[in-house]
Amino acid sequence: MQVHVRYRTAFAFAHDVVAASVAWCAAFWLRFNLEVPDPYFSVMLMSLAWVVPLQAAVFWLFGLYRGIWRYASVADLQRIVFAVLVAAMAVAMVLTLQGGPTGVPRSVLILDPLLLAMTMGSSRMLYRIWRERRQARSGAARSVYVLGAGDAAAGLIKEFSRSGEWRVVALFDDSTGRHGRSIHGIKVFGALDSLADALATVPATHAIIAMPSASHHDRKRAADLATAAGLQVFTVPSFDDLVSGKVTVSQIRAVELDDLLGRDPVVLDGDGLKGWIADRVVMVTGAGGSIGSELCRQIARFRPRLLVMVESSEFALYQVEQEFSDPGAGSNRATEVGRLPVAAVAGDVRSPVRMAQVMQQYRPTVVLHAAAYKHVPLMETGNCAEAVLNNVAGTWSVARAAVDAGVEKFVLVSTDKAVNPTNVMGATKRLAEIVCERLQETTTGTRFVMVRFGNVLGSAGSVIPRFRDQIAAGGPVTVTHPEITRFFMSIPEAAQLVLQAGLMGKGGEIFVLDMGEPVRIADLARSMIRLSGFSEDEIRIVYSGLRPGEKLFEELLADDEQTLPTPHPKLRIAQARQAPSDFLPRLHAWIEALQAGRADDAWVKHELAAFVPEYHPQGMVAEAAPGPEHANVAR
Repeated sequence: MQVHVRYRTAFAFAHDVVAASVAWCAAFWLRFNLEVPDPYFSVMLMSLAWVVPLQAAVFWLFGLYRGIWRYASVADLQRIVFAVLVAAMAVAMVLTLQGGPTGVPRSVLILDPLLLAMTMGSSRMLYRIWRERRQARSGAARSVYVLGAGDAAAGLIKEFSRSGEWRVVALFDDSTGRHGRSIHGIKVFGALDSLADALATVPATHAIIAMPSASHHDRKRAADLATAAGLQVFTVPSFDDLVSGKVTVSQIRAVELDDLLGRDPVVLDGDGLKGWIADRVVMVTGAGGSIGSELCRQIARFRPRLLVMVESSEFALYQVEQEFSDPGAGSNRATEVGRLPVAAVAGDVRSPVRMAQVMQQYRPTVVLHAAAYKHVPLMETGNCAEAVLNNVAGTWSVARAAVDAGVEKFVLVSTDKAVNPTNVMGATKRLAEIVCERLQETTTGTRFVMVRFGNVLGSAGSVIPRFRDQIAAGGPVTVTHPEITRFFMSIPEAAQLVLQAGLMGKGGEIFVLDMGEPVRIADLARSMIRLSGFSEDEIRIVYSGLRPGEKLFEELLADDEQTLPTPHPKLRIAQARQAPSDFLPRLHAWIEALQAGRADDAWVKHELAAFVPEYHPQGMVAEAAPGPEHANVAR
């Protein structure tokens, strides 16, 4: 490899020596109308002996041979012009120092640098053009459409022209003023909706969305049009990443489901969050889960004095602890945020003794409670009592320990399934909200804030990993019902809005996140199939029927709730039903009964319906009385 580099350098240097010789002779030739008189012919040859070595020395000093011709650019041409001008001045200076007539016409001193710069520059550019066309003809490059005809598209074309991986064959942009025009020789074919028509005349296999500053809605539309045309879709990094310098335009990636949500980036109160979190002790329960771990990542950006991560799963706790403490592990988060002081705490939120011990030891200022059982079908049959103990008793345990330790703010991560719940998981999360509301009425030292949101893409137990596995196995993809819909947001967006709501909360509020438009799960499956490079003929969608506790659609507000606006456009405050004053003592008695081993599912659901009137479990007869051994402690 080193020999090859030296060969190329020697060739480029020899080329410029020859070019300097030819340019010097051509300058004489043009000066004398294509016929050099004998006296001046001798002058030309004698001066050539020292002019060319002088110019070659200047070229070497200016580093003209560190570049590679196949990547020649405007910057290289500028360097050549500057070096030629300096060499011309050096030649003129030598002639002046000789004194007396030298026989070299002054016009030659003007013609020579012009001819030399043209020869050296054109040779490099012609070589680059030849290499690019050779690569294009070789068929190795993948033909690609670029969606968007702005600065990002121009940068992509320039980057791709230097390699044989991609070959841009057409541009598309909705701006009619750009139609028919060209960028670096590539024509703007038409609007984005003309993609399918263009395939017949300008074939391509891929499309790259080069619209980093466009809204998510526009980028989603571009991705939908490209996938519908049968193209494999990629996208350039977001505008924020480009501006921050993390990535360059050429670092394309495959379009993911997050890009198809059509959601604009979250605008955070960075100064407010920094003042709330920086140099303080922050505790996150369920820190090894999808939401809990992302909360830890978002919190780390604001440099807390200590991040306390509480998790009952040893393996999940180890993973998230390694991500923050080991620079070589995981996503290298420790390198991104610096070595953040963390405390990895193994413990069950259902243990009041352990939670009190942790609170007293670390004295957190802020607690974010994300630990919960969230999988609807699993909690619906055979695990109802565990759902209550973990989601309700666990919340109560952590909340009481927080009050006793003087925690300033307690943030409960809730769910849209707590609204008019038809399943045990949703009812227990609504019950956890009521616990926090009642505790807020008994204390002024700790402020309780609850945050509801829908499904997050890629979270543990979500449909996304299951769909991905089914597609990888060749299908079919199973969807419970053709009309079932859910609200979706990305995990980072959910975590960011939880922090924003926690900052804004004054105590006792239930914040509802703007989840956008509901997404039909069948459409989500179709998008995943197309993004994986398959058609619905290759990967079928099969409808399996609703699972236990599953609703066709989720709500973010109950029927008797109202909302109030907040200063943040993606957050509203729900006005929920108030619980009776004797709620906590009755709940305490029921939890004690559950802890004693009374775990019959029918009884648990019946008692849940008494505590949460808006809960209507599927298949349960409203008037069914519990057995004699099951006293109705909720009444």
